[in-house]
Amino acid sequence: MSSALMTEKQEIETARTSKRIEFEADAFRRNFNRMPFRVRHRLSDHPLFELPRLIELARRLPEENIEYNAGNIPIIQDPTLTPRTGLSIEETIRRIEECNSWMVMKYVEDDPDYAELLNECLSEVGEFSEPLDPGMCRFEGFVFISSPDAVTPCHIDPEHNFLLQIRGRKFATIFDPSDRQVLSEEMLERYLSGSHRNLTLDPEQISRGIRFELTPGDGVHIPVTAPHYVKVGDNVSISFSITFRTPRSDRRTIVYTVNSYLRKRGLSPAPYGRSPVRDSIKHNSYRALRRARFLASRLMGR
Repeated sequence: MSSALMTEKQEIETARTSKRIEFEADAFRRNFNRMPFRVRHRLSDHPLFELPRLIELARRLPEENIEYNAGNIPIIQDPTLTPRTGLSIEETIRRIEECNSWMVMKYVEDDPDYAELLNECLSEVGEFSEPLDPGMCRFEGFVFISSPDAVTPCHIDPEHNFLLQIRGRKFATIFDPSDRQVLSEEMLERYLSGSHRNLTLDPEQISRGIRFELTPGDGVHIPVTAPHYVKVGDNVSISFSITFRTPRSDRRTIVYTVNSYLRKRGLSPAPYGRSPVRDSIKHNSYRALRRARFLASRLMGR
């Protein structure tokens, strides 16, 4: 084993000796999956987030797991019109200070070292989240690498998310996920049934967001489907997003998928959470239909 690799392994081992993330227990209990709140972490000097190591990661990940484009875009962006830079993945990372780009490497848990780090971080989250929303599953990690002043347009995501700032400065504007003046039931139905994550908001709606300034060692919790957009400061930014789902979050997704189906047929379905009985009927019917289709496909395959 080379001395460089030995040094990296030793640094990773040393970094394991203390808690990765610091939570304020009362803030976690009050706000988890309701409103965004700050956390602190100890990952800023972790060797897995140095640019040479991230280039190695990019080489190993499937190309479809890497999304990148120009960073000089507005916070409201039509996904079909998002411009590219013409650079390769590796060139984008090497020239990130000057190429005005935004990049995300998705599902980094496919790499064993990043998977181990992700699991360690989320096990610490679980100490606080399990009493509130048990059954953590589908651990996924995302690394964001952004040029100075790059923008991530306003969008929503389906997971519980903790965004941890590793390098540089970011300004994350996050909205109350229950604010139906920003995120309507119809918007949720469209997204959770398969539409693109980007949102279109007007200036009055944009003004309702909560702005967080994140520097290395800072992090913020983004609740499930909380609209948010991000703008990078005047230096290169690297962030690590650790996400997971639960049976409750998956159940909610299914109910909104069924509601989308019902609305397309002229009905006005009750929002998730208004009627537990109706939610159970929708959830169980959807799962039964999926199982029936699966069994039918297996039988047809024979």
